[in-house]
Amino acid sequence: MMNDDIEKVVYSEEQLQAKVAELGRQITEDYKDAKEEIYCVGILKGAVTFYTDLVRQIDLPVHFDFMIASSYGNGTSTTGSVKILKDLDYDIEGKHLIIIEDIIDSGTTMNYLMKYFRERKPKSVKLCSLLSKPSRRTVDVDIDYCGFEVPDEFLVGYGLDYAEVYRNLPYIGVLKPEIYA
Repeated sequence: MMNDDIEKVVYSEEQLQAKVAELGRQITEDYKDAKEEIYCVGILKGAVTFYTDLVRQIDLPVHFDFMIASSYGNGTSTTGSVKILKDLDYDIEGKHLIIIEDIIDSGTTMNYLMKYFRERKPKSVKLCSLLSKPSRRTVDVDIDYCGFEVPDEFLVGYGLDYAEVYRNLPYIGVLKPEIYA
């Protein structure tokens, strides 16, 4: 049923799991000698699938936290204004912070959040995004751990949605234009 709305599969479930495992190994290696606590912050809702798979691949103790921030409202393009709908539950001062996001598109939300987090004086702030869509970038964002660079197509699945639907697909695919037109 939902599969009928997909024009093509971009990343299979197997490709996603392989990339997540690779990112987890890289993060583990980079933080293996860290003395300070590591806080993994998932940006809800889109990153939840990637987040849960990724943190299970990090072979170090990590604290979980989540944030909800949006610059999209109910549309398909950014409003340019970022709203924080749920803030962190824990103090991150002096901690290593890894922000986990599903996709960096315009960069508006993440640029805002990176500044917001740095003001809270963590030991370090790193960004891990499953996907990056540089052709849509309007604001510079440095991604420390990036899964895949993707073209300007409307992607859904593995946490990515259209109107809160398709997040539960186990792969990432291109949504047929007639669905969102």
